[in-house]
Amino acid sequence: MNRAAPERSAVLVDFGGVLTTSVFAAFEQFGAALGDPGLPLRLLGGDPDSRRLLADHESGRIDAEEFEQGFAGRLRAHGAVVTAEGLAARMQAGLRRDDRTVALLDDLRAAGVPVALVSNAFGRDCYAGFELTALADEVVISAEVGIRKPSRRIYALACERLGVAPEQAVMIDDLQQNLDGAARIGIAGVLHTDADRTRSELAERFGFVTGQVPGQV
Repeated sequence: MNRAAPERSAVLVDFGGVLTTSVFAAFEQFGAALGDPGLPLRLLGGDPDSRRLLADHESGRIDAEEFEQGFAGRLRAHGAVVTAEGLAARMQAGLRRDDRTVALLDDLRAAGVPVALVSNAFGRDCYAGFELTALADEVVISAEVGIRKPSRRIYALACERLGVAPEQAVMIDDLQQNLDGAARIGIAGVLHTDADRTRSELAERFGFVTGQVPGQV
């Protein structure tokens, strides 16, 4: 006998690239100012020293200043002329708030759906301009809890704080690897590309009714 699919009743949501415009585009914009648009992402994705710096920073093992000093050194080792002070803020200068996704969260919460923000922190000011406690019922920041996505432990913590089982939750993220981490404990995933598509997927796959239809502002 086939078991019924679990009813999804809560949402976990990423920050950068979901509640903001693309992090990748912002990093490429920063790289372009250095003369090589792809350099920051190549280092963060493929250079062991840069990857270690990022993991340690997002997990709170090193502070922003240590990350900036270290990553500036890795950029300089690959030919970039860059100063360390304020590096993380400059890397994210191209990010903009995505009001349509923020509105989606507001609509979910107004419909009684509990929402937890689950974010890997990046720099001192990556949440500047956002009142995080107004966006979500619970806020789980990697550097504050010492765990980063895609560790299953950070998703389990978010579900625990919301008072739901992982099998009741849906994760919205712009990175498949983070959705894969959540899936290991039974959390369903929506790969975010834009607010309207995510809204439709939440409705069509999981039955979330938010009181708005795609295309309405």
